[in-house]
Amino acid sequence: MTMTREDVLRELELLPAWKLRESPASRAHSIAQTDAMEGKQDAVPSPVETPIEKLLSEIAQPDIQGMDWQQLQDCVRNCQSCSLAQTRTQTVFGVGDPNADWLVVGEAPGAEEDRLGEPFVGQAGKLLDNMLAAIRLKRGENVYIANVLKCRPPQNRDPNGEEVQKCDPYLKRQVELIQPKLILALGKFAAQSLLNTQDSISSLRGRLHQYHGVPVVVTFHPAYLLRSPLEKAKAWEDLCLARDTMNGL
Repeated sequence: MTMTREDVLRELELLPAWKLRESPASRAHSIAQTDAMEGKQDAVPSPVETPIEKLLSEIAQPDIQGMDWQQLQDCVRNCQSCSLAQTRTQTVFGVGDPNADWLVVGEAPGAEEDRLGEPFVGQAGKLLDNMLAAIRLKRGENVYIANVLKCRPPQNRDPNGEEVQKCDPYLKRQVELIQPKLILALGKFAAQSLLNTQDSISSLRGRLHQYHGVPVVVTFHPAYLLRSPLEKAKAWEDLCLARDTMNGL
């Protein structure tokens, strides 16, 4: 149950005698107004969050790690945690078998994914389906497909750090609920986000990694393979590594 400000203050025995004082942010705003009127150019100190403000902020955040599958879907659908909520058509939660052994993770929705609400559609999606078929897998059958970000960045730009930070708890909870045996990371951004590294995809390929205890195999994004078809041979090597790893689990 969500606690109100009054509930928190009452639990801390700060009511009824406690009275809200002017916050640092309000004082900074007043200073800025005064300085502007007097023509002063001095910088305004950055507002500092008080302990009670920090506590209230934490209480307001949803308990993502305690959600079931439906609650998580609803939370993602209504998410307003970053500026992408203002530019998306809809969120893209994922698609497939929620009890799958295989979890495929891409970067972020594109224009078609944003329109349809499903990851990996269009030509890149067709190539992904072919890649899965090559190791005897099929979309929706023992495979779940998701992205690091649940909203499309405008003009398909690279996601920024804040967006990844806001979305990471959603992906982590998906992993906890699905309990996949193996994660296939598609592309540099997905690999770097999952593994918390800045290493190149060339250095990450060809070996096993871990994401919260789940083995991770890194390969190229299907969209990249469409632009660089000569790299498909390397992608096949990665798929074989993933297949052999799964067979050994």
